[in-house]
Amino acid sequence: MKAVIDTNVLLSGLRSRNGASYQVLRMLYEDRFKIVISVPMILEYEEILKDKLDRSIYSNDIIDQLLDSLCAIGEKSKVFYLWRPYLKDPFDDHVLELALASESDYIVTYNKKDLMKAENLGIKVINAKEFLEILSKEE
Repeated sequence: MKAVIDTNVLLSGLRSRNGASYQVLRMLYEDRFKIVISVPMILEYEEILKDKLDRSIYSNDIIDQLLDSLCAIGEKSKVFYLWRPYLKDPFDDHVLELALASESDYIVTYNKKDLMKAENLGIKVINAKEFLEILSKEE
């Protein structure tokens, strides 16, 4: 099972250990699913994490190590085509492009309404809690 993890899920999982996002991140390292990454996705992760995380907890080095870890375990995908503009928010188009290029099953996001058109192309758009439910059925 392959999934694109939107930045908002990654950020949420790093901010709190209490929610579904954190559980999704834990399952990355349990090999329960394959995260799909691309250069634009990693660059977005880096920009948002370095801007929004509590810097007294997450230094640049820690964020860089996390990104290196995601690059090590993630399935790298190159996007050879652009669907832009396709989604309501043009900043989300690269997420859809990555999901299509990698033949991902899911986009895991808290921004479902802006990504729902992805379902017209066969990509399921779900939040972290819904993804956990799917993963629990796979056991």
